[in-house]
Amino acid sequence: MAAVYQALHRRVSSLVCRLHSTYVRKMRYLNQLKEDDSLCRQAQASGTFYLFHNLSPFLQKGGKKYLVPQFSSAETRRVLEKFPEAEQWMEKSVLVGCSDEHRPHFALDLGTLDKSVIESELQGSFTDLRKALFVVDREDSPLLASAQSLLRWHDSHQYCSRTGQPTQKNTAGSKRVCHASGVTYYPQMSPVVITLVSDGSRCLLARQPSFPPGMFTALSGFCDLGENVEQAVRREVAEEVGLEVESLHYSASQHWPFPSSCLMIACHALVAAQRAEISMDTLELEEARWFGLEEIVEGLKRQPSSSKQADGRILPWFPPKQAIAHQLIHEWLQQQTA
Repeated sequence: MAAVYQALHRRVSSLVCRLHSTYVRKMRYLNQLKEDDSLCRQAQASGTFYLFHNLSPFLQKGGKKYLVPQFSSAETRRVLEKFPEAEQWMEKSVLVGCSDEHRPHFALDLGTLDKSVIESELQGSFTDLRKALFVVDREDSPLLASAQSLLRWHDSHQYCSRTGQPTQKNTAGSKRVCHASGVTYYPQMSPVVITLVSDGSRCLLARQPSFPPGMFTALSGFCDLGENVEQAVRREVAEEVGLEVESLHYSASQHWPFPSSCLMIACHALVAAQRAEISMDTLELEEARWFGLEEIVEGLKRQPSSSKQADGRILPWFPPKQAIAHQLIHEWLQQQTA
């Protein structure tokens, strides 16, 4: 009988913890907003708004830092009132999260409105997302990336691929519906593998022609239809640098908004040291090479601004801490120095 009571007590305690969990309550509230248009419209009145202009987020400079301001519904409407054509624009906003106190956060793109008027009114500037992600606080980067991805998805899915008829978003922006065909469209992410290859004592980094001068990073590529992660890693490494992966393990994942919404799946891969000669795909890469421990240590310290030397040479530097490639390189370094 005691065992029965103990089991019952554990179940009740677990239920109470779940009911009082801030995270669980927040997730269920967000789900309600996605499913209930009228509730979401009410939430817009008490919510905060992140503003974008042609997918560039609005930032304000505070001292040496860049801040991502949240505007109240009243402040956002006051900006929109300056543009008669923007009367119904609040309906274009999309839900991107909420605080622990259940204050919802929305994102709104003001792309066809006069940017200079908005920047002057709000005393800030719209900044390209690639730059913004690396100048704002780390906790703000994921929100800006997910908000831009959702806004971009809605902009590119305004018509049904089956009927060609206009689709309509729900209030939260969690889906679009073609009423002519009954088809519902949901935002999707493309899986991408990003892999740090090692031969045991060195790691392989590469660069594409489009990269900033001197920047090297891990190999990456989209998963092909029907592939699992392991198959995608092995194929990408073989295609790009002509090496055969012997073993691999998963590290972490990260949402990445470029070129569209991607799920970066980060892995470490090992190749045989005696078969580590690089055969680079010159159509895909500009340079690929092995880096030793000392080069990695120095590269992690180096900033893009300090990579150019007096003689014109550009020393290698690596993606910043916000990028999952940086995490892979740092993990490899920790393993080597353990």
